[in-house]
Amino acid sequence: MAKQNIYILGIESSCDDTAASVIYNGKILSNVVANQKIHQEYGGVVPELASRAHQQNIVPVVHQALQKANIKKEQLNAVAFTRGPGLMGSLLVGTSFAKSLAYGLNIPLIDVNHMQAHILAHFIDEEGFDKPEFPFLAMTISGGHTQIVKVKNYFNMEVIGETIDDAVGEAFDKSGKILGLNYPAGPEIDKLAQLGNPKAFKFTKPKVDGLNFSFSGLKTAILYFIQREVKANPNFIDENLNDICASIQYTIIGILIDKLKLATKQTGIKQIAIGGGVSANSGIRQALKDGEQKYGWKSYIPKFEFTTDNAAMIAIVGYLKYLDKDFAEQDVTASARLKI
Repeated sequence: MAKQNIYILGIESSCDDTAASVIYNGKILSNVVANQKIHQEYGGVVPELASRAHQQNIVPVVHQALQKANIKKEQLNAVAFTRGPGLMGSLLVGTSFAKSLAYGLNIPLIDVNHMQAHILAHFIDEEGFDKPEFPFLAMTISGGHTQIVKVKNYFNMEVIGETIDDAVGEAFDKSGKILGLNYPAGPEIDKLAQLGNPKAFKFTKPKVDGLNFSFSGLKTAILYFIQREVKANPNFIDENLNDICASIQYTIIGILIDKLKLATKQTGIKQIAIGGGVSANSGIRQALKDGEQKYGWKSYIPKFEFTTDNAAMIAIVGYLKYLDKDFAEQDVTASARLKI
């Protein structure tokens, strides 16, 4: 059978990044992201402002993705877009644009689950990056999600553990807010943690049965700890910032690794892939690598640009669904709480 030449446009608009990507037979030709800086002054994403910014960004971002890929829109075989989960207003912008473009070009429309895309980003053809073999365990860690997923094939996934309250990215950001760091605080904590002693301060890990997570208790413990220490010494944060960040990061990573150890024990699966914005964290990446030596894991860590919200991961799912002829109808709607 002759190899088809398949160009897929991926569109991502689930939160505050407007992104577009063109993939050709599994290889990324372009991956364009427009970030929204406006949310920094509010200390978190403002949904109304996010959807307005998507409306402004989506046409130039798609135009740039096609330009960088050096193709015309008429060469596209399908348009893939994030259907959910995410912020409803943001999802609606991407969904409406994708539907209109696919309709205008008379090509298939493909709806993509954002969380599946974080996992399937590992199947982008990228030099120097291995692809996991089925079955494997995926840990999706981001500002909105913390899940352990058993992946049996591309589209047969089962969530075997998830957070019962806050997501891990929230734990980083809210801890950062307590320390007076800018939003998003996760990357800043990671940077400062590398200069500190991870065992300087001890925080109790929440006790949660099975493979589920909880981060709200840890967040409260950090708040009370900081309040108590600052009362005794008003300069406590400034004098100990690196050690505080290192200790918070060490505790959070410990929680994640403990659950992964339990998941590999329960399932017998030792192939572990991570995805989502928090998988950019250097401490988590190192802990996974250490797990290969300590526990015999084989770990898969995505290329940095495919960790945060991006359209390349949407495009690869679009490509895999295109091969399956798994297309959406024009009456498809965005879903803020879409499940894996």
